[in-house]
Formats: sequence, C-alpha cells, structure tokens
Amino acid sequence: MGCHLSFSFLNRAVFLTCCRVLLLVFACGTGSAIAQETASGDHVQVRWLAPDTFGPGEETIGFYFEVDPGWHVYWRNAGDSGAAPRFDFAGASGEIGDILWPFPVRLPIEHLTNLGYEGDVAYLFSATPDASRMEIVVSLEWLVCKVDCIPGYGNMTLSRPVADAVQWQPQDKALRDRFAAQVPVTVTGDNFPWTVANVSAAPDGDTLQLILEAGEGAAAPEIFPLDGGLLTARAPQVEKSGDTIRYTFQRVPGAVLTPDTGFVVSDGERAWQLDDIEIQAAATSAPGSSNVPVDGGQPLWLLVLAAIAGGAILNLMPCVFPVLSIKLFGLVGPEAAASGRLKEGLRYAAGVLVTFAALGALLLVLRAGGAAIGWGFQLQSAPVVLGLILLFWVMALSFSGLYEFGHHLMNLAGNSRGGAFVTGVLAVFVAAPCTGPFMGAALGAATLLPAYGAMAIFLGLGVGLALPFVLLCAFPALLNRLPAPGPWMETLRQFLAFPLYATVIWLLWVLGRLVGESGWLIGAMLMLAVVFAFWLGRHQFRGSRWLAWGLVLAALVMSFGAANKLQQNGSGSKAAQVTSDQGWQPYNRNAIGQALARNQAVFIDYTAAWCITCQVNKKLVLESEEVETLFRENDVYLVRADWTDQDPEITRALGELGRNSVPVYAWYAPGEREPVLLPQILQAEMIEALFTDE
Repeated sequence: MGCHLSFSFLNRAVFLTCCRVLLLVFACGTGSAIAQETASGDHVQVRWLAPDTFGPGEETIGFYFEVDPGWHVYWRNAGDSGAAPRFDFAGASGEIGDILWPFPVRLPIEHLTNLGYEGDVAYLFSATPDASRMEIVVSLEWLVCKVDCIPGYGNMTLSRPVADAVQWQPQDKALRDRFAAQVPVTVTGDNFPWTVANVSAAPDGDTLQLILEAGEGAAAPEIFPLDGGLLTARAPQVEKSGDTIRYTFQRVPGAVLTPDTGFVVSDGERAWQLDDIEIQAAATSAPGSSNVPVDGGQPLWLLVLAAIAGGAILNLMPCVFPVLSIKLFGLVGPEAAASGRLKEGLRYAAGVLVTFAALGALLLVLRAGGAAIGWGFQLQSAPVVLGLILLFWVMALSFSGLYEFGHHLMNLAGNSRGGAFVTGVLAVFVAAPCTGPFMGAALGAATLLPAYGAMAIFLGLGVGLALPFVLLCAFPALLNRLPAPGPWMETLRQFLAFPLYATVIWLLWVLGRLVGESGWLIGAMLMLAVVFAFWLGRHQFRGSRWLAWGLVLAALVMSFGAANKLQQNGSGSKAAQVTSDQGWQPYNRNAIGQALARNQAVFIDYTAAWCITCQVNKKLVLESEEVETLFRENDVYLVRADWTDQDPEITRALGELGRNSVPVYAWYAPGEREPVLLPQILQAEMIEALFTDE
C-alpha cells in the first residue's frame, strides 16, 4: 500500500532550492510583495495561523493543515511508516524557532502503527521580528495518507507589519491557542503528575520497560516514543498495580540499545516531554573484568593473531601498494647496499605502530565519550581526502619525471632517516579503510574490549602491516633476490607512477561521493594549480617562485574551504546515490524492521566509496547478473548502507553486529531476526548457498 512506502524528499532538492532563493528575493527585496499565504495538495489545504499585525516581542504562529475526513498527516516520529512534514525556512526578517509538535494519536493500519493526526492540525513555531515588517519565506513538504499515501509540497510567504501591539483574528488566535495547549511541555518541578521510576531493557531482548508511579487510582497516560529507530509505534502493553504503571514497548528488530531515550506522555488534554531518560540495561557485566573470550567466544590471543594476519594482507591491497612503492626504490636503488637496512625497517615499523596506536587511542577516547565512530573514519572527511589527493598527485608527477622531488618530500618519504618512519605513517593512514578478510571480527571486538585488549588488536594490525618490510630488511638473502641496480630503475619508477595516478582517480571519486559532483571540479582545479605552479617555478623570470607558492597557497585555501563547506551542507547525498542502484534501498531502520515483520528476506551491504574491497565485491559479485537474478527471484529486500560519510545510524548498526569497519554483509533469512554475516571477500557461490541451504 502507498502508506507503507518510504517517502523521499530528495528528488526535488534542486528545484526547491531555486524556489527558496527566488521567493526570498521576491519577498524580502520588495517588502510589499504579494505573499503566497497558502499551499495545497490532494486532500490538504495549508494556511498561516498568524496575527494581522506583529508586536515587538516573540509570538507563536504556525501552519494550519486542513485535512479531508479519513486522511491523516504525521507527527515528528511518524511510526512504522509515513514521514513527518518538513518546513525549510529560506529566510525571515526576524528570529524563527523550532517546530512545536502537538501530541499525536496512534493510527493502526493493518499490522502497522503510525503516529500522527486524524483531521486538522497546526504545527507551531515562535517568531520574533527585528524589522518594521515580519517577512517569512518557507518551503513545505508533507505526506497525507488514508490507505494510499500522497506526497505534497508547496512554498509559502508571510508579510505582516510590526507595531506596538499584536492584533489577531479571534478565530485564528483560538485555533493557535487550542493546538498550543497540546504541545508537550518540559517536565519541571511539580508540573508532571507521575514519577519516572525506571526505564530498563536487556541488551539481547526485544522489549523496553518504562515504569511510572502515581497516586492510587490515577489513570494510565498515553506514551509515545520519540525515537522511532529504537521503539516501534505499537501501543505498549500496560500493567497497573497499585500506584505503579508498567509499560512494555516493542523494540525495532535489529535496533541497538542506546544509553538514553525520550518519550511524550499525554493525558488526552495536555502533554509532557521526557528527554534523555537513562536506560538501565539488565544483566550486564563489567567489560574486561577478566581476560575472557569475546566476539562470539574468540579469546583475545586469537583475535590478535587474526589482526596480525589481516595487517599482513593489507600489503597486497591496491590502496597500500602505491605507498610501499616509495620504499621499494630505497631497497633496490644504489643505497640498497649501504649498512643500516635493519634500522630502516625498524623505523618503518615504528611509524606503522605509532600511527596505529594513535588512531586506536583516538577511537578509544571517542568511544569513552559516547561517540559513534568507526575504523577508516579519516576518509569520511573531505579535507583529508583532498589532502591525500594532493600528496599522491605530487608524488606521481615526481615519479613521471616532471620535476626532481628527491631533495624535498621524496627525500623525506624515501631516503632520509625520518623517511621510513613517515612512509609507515602514510601507509597506515591509507591502509586503515581497507579491511582484510581477518580484520572485521578483530576490529569489531576492539569496540567491546577494555582498553588494553583493544590496543593489543590495533598494535597487532601494525605488526602485520610492518612485518613483510622488516623481514626484507632483516634478511639480506631476501634482498639479494631483487634485481641489481641499473637503468631499469628509471623505467620502474615511471611505471610506478601509474598506481599513484590510479589512486588519485579513486580518491577524486571518493571526494565526489562526499561532497557531490563539485568534488571532481575542486580536486581537478587543485591539481591544475599545482602543475601550473611547478611550471612557473622552472622559469627564471622575476618573482616566478614566489608567484608559484602564492598560487599553491591560494588553491589550497579555496579548495579545502570549499570541500569542508560542501560536506557540512550535505551536498553529497548518499540516499540519492543509493537509490540510483537498481533494486537497492538506502539504510532505513524502520523499513528493514517492516521487511522482517512481513517475513521477507533481507540482505544488507555495509559499504563505503573509500573501501576498495567493498567496490570489488559490488562490481564482481553483488551486481553480477546471476546474483541480481537470485535476489530478484527470492524477493530479497536489498539495503545498501553507505558509510562513505559519517552516519551515526550505520555506525550504530555495525556496532550491534560487533563490527566497526566495512565491508560487512548481513543476511536475514525469511522469518529470522538474527543475521548471518558473510565473509568480507565475496563469491557468487556464497550468495547461492544462502538460498540452497533454506
């Protein structure tokens, strides 16, 4: 049915942005422009609830939705399906507050429950003018449902004079006051008739209990969860004993237990909002009290060995090889015969271990502070990706012979005493997102282990990554198998520029996924500026060297600023990118829960643009014709959880699976609520086995 469909607001983003700009110029630029004070769609009429004249202070106004009988619109938590309306203020000649939501009612539709309003409703907000006229420009989007659902959108403007006293039409003020009385108030002092005695949930259970205490004979209020990703909208089971009222809510299948939650409590006339109520997790034990097995019964020593194996395999990953090629010149070049190879290997190992320890410590500090972050987080930052693009571009140009890099960065990264250490740092930074087949379980366990166990896993990864290079340096017999120095080295150096160019192209694609199509332009313009600066630097006319440095500095400032701004503004729309993949849906906890509730098989691809393994699995397996046919014939609900950009919901879902890195492939068989995790290196036969084993 239509009301069960996920409602996306992304398809009209460009159109709405243009509308907002034009409306703002029109409304604010003329002052006396004719305001478009209504909006309409199928079964919905929207108009302002606002005074004829504003006073100098704050005033509560709103949008009044007149809905046809039998149809409904939604609350801030829409429930099992549907979508809350959106109000995007493009401009205002004053201060605008957040939307105030009257308390909802439950709207059962077959096996689903939505939260919203039967009939008319007013969404309110505060407005404080700071000019002689109050001008507001807003874009609205809504979903109205009966059995089918119909999206609607419109643009509204408001233009009112400001005087010494506010003047309302009596009927509009009465409507405003009626719905303002239904807006939940914050619980303070004695204004709440009940007392929250306890909120508890077992980490591995499927319910959450809220206990209120009230006077003998007091009625049980209606309670609505604020977090639709944690609790379903279904009416809780209510048990009353004396002055205690116990509510048992159903948790969303697969939802991670959060440390706190919120509710709206209503007696049918008034409402109160309970924010950040601490959840007492039942049957928990102190982590790390002893060196016990973790992650499905795996002891710590085995996880460390898996981390070492995964770190060693990272040396074969395409994202690491271009960095190690820098040190390859140090091994096969003329300086290879010099003493101190073992010191070089140990310096490289020190760079690897120190960087892994620093990244691990940062993750542990953020974990202790309650932040949701995962392995490979550095490539979720557009400025960091842009910096890597610049670094690899400069190295590739040097390898191609455009300029001599040997006395500057190449000297640092390749041959100087600090070069091996720096190469180790760079290797870790690029390798961290490329999880190998043994790394997923180890890194996932690191999110649950005490600090010493987690740090042991991080250092194990470093040992594995550094070990092959250290062995080459420690045993001359291995080095003797390398060809003798000669003219072929210049050809090899030029050849190794191409993996670096390929890495630049890959990173440009990652940047585009983070900030949108402009990412390609920003990265390409920065690369062009660097090449032009090198060209200027090779000419001896007056001031060329200073002009070159100035050009590079200006390009850096503009490029990094633009990339950071675009990412903050959310220009790289993952949902739009995911929906372009045929048959795959963006990650939505509610939609996944609904698919599981109707006993539909679910396959979730936790992926990221910067994850090479993810992209190889996607192209060779998940998007192959035979696998797509299997998914289609077996009616599998396909989800692509894109973790390219930081997404707390996906980070939380990975944490529930005992992982904090990608790729992860979760399979929910029909009727099953517990997932099966597939290996990180996929084969089509593995997907076929999911259906032959049923």
